[in-house]
Amino acid sequence: MRQRSLIAITAALAAGSLTLTACGSRDNNGSGGGSSKTTVVIGVDAPLTGDLSALGLGIRNSADLAVKTANKQGFVKGIEFKLEPLDDQAQPSVGQANAQKFISNNQVLGVVGPLNSSVSQSMQKPFNDAGLVQISPANTGTELTQGAGWKTGNRVRQFKTFFRTATTDEIQGAFAAEYLYSKAGKKKVYLIDDQKTYGAGLAASFKTNFTKLGGTIVGSDHVNPDDRDFNSVVAKIKQTGAQAVYYGGEYPAAAPLSQQLKDSGQNIPLMGGDGIVSGDYPKLNKKAEGDLGTSVGKPVEQLASAKQFIADYKAAGYKDAYEVYGGLTYDATWAVIEAVKLAVEGNNGKLPSDGRKAVLDAMSKIKFDGVTGTISFDQFGDTTNHTMTAYKIKNNAWAPEYSGAPKI
Repeated sequence: MRQRSLIAITAALAAGSLTLTACGSRDNNGSGGGSSKTTVVIGVDAPLTGDLSALGLGIRNSADLAVKTANKQGFVKGIEFKLEPLDDQAQPSVGQANAQKFISNNQVLGVVGPLNSSVSQSMQKPFNDAGLVQISPANTGTELTQGAGWKTGNRVRQFKTFFRTATTDEIQGAFAAEYLYSKAGKKKVYLIDDQKTYGAGLAASFKTNFTKLGGTIVGSDHVNPDDRDFNSVVAKIKQTGAQAVYYGGEYPAAAPLSQQLKDSGQNIPLMGGDGIVSGDYPKLNKKAEGDLGTSVGKPVEQLASAKQFIADYKAAGYKDAYEVYGGLTYDATWAVIEAVKLAVEGNNGKLPSDGRKAVLDAMSKIKFDGVTGTISFDQFGDTTNHTMTAYKIKNNAWAPEYSGAPKI
């Protein structure tokens, strides 16, 4: 018995080594010599614990739903998809370590995420060096795709492996400025950012576009994203006659900042980007009513294309909401699935020996109707969908006010 087991193990190991060279593994489905499928792993990187976990868990669950749907449909013949989620804790160093884990697993042909632009900066080069596709549903920092020169018109793609279904802060900042100035009628704004890649970039884009429209930045400040006591900043704002505060950052700090602003007697709205448009924002802010936010795309609840996603998400029984990035994550994950399908169909129905290269080559060619609309990418790897939505807190929840694309 022992000798036969060793022979079996040796044979299995030999077979495994052969399939690993194709960046996948063979799984027997059924018994008695039934059909086998090649396993393709899609990684997910997001903050699954900590302050931003509400958004991160929505990302993980939405990616999971896409993988399960593809498998149920048999969307790519001969391929079984598997999800591998890793928690980056919203920390660049952890994200970089996660990137290496994904790279070292030959079955991983694409990675969805992360949430934070600062985390993405630590992951982009390793993925690029490994030729492994990365696609984010949430990174909006313009420089991630177009480089720091985008501000002066010198736009150069930074990493051939990076794509995103979220649009850029150049577009989001312009949309926010237009909405606050023209539709909300706020001409004097106090500007604050949390000094992180996302927050600082978004605030800078807002400032450029708000002043271009004729608005006035009456004061500005930088805060620490871990701060929760903003009384000194609130006191400064009170001296300026600001009609609104624009905050570049995320909801864990934005919520207490807004409440302390109202507690000081300043009945003015705080506005931010997609980083504050979370269901947790009004839970952390007892005086959130009237605050404003912007996010990418139209609300999925308003899209006929998202009805099936919403129904399937509910039926799957996830305990966490899909949040603002749910539809974008599903589409990002499906983009990888579509690329795998193109790679397989272009290789006589089998995964190519260099699966990562084949998937990367296919990414720039894909175009499909997704949850959030038509999914395709431009020469920088950016989404071609520039629609944004302005939200307002009404009855303690984010409610969509207006959707459109900025004039830039």
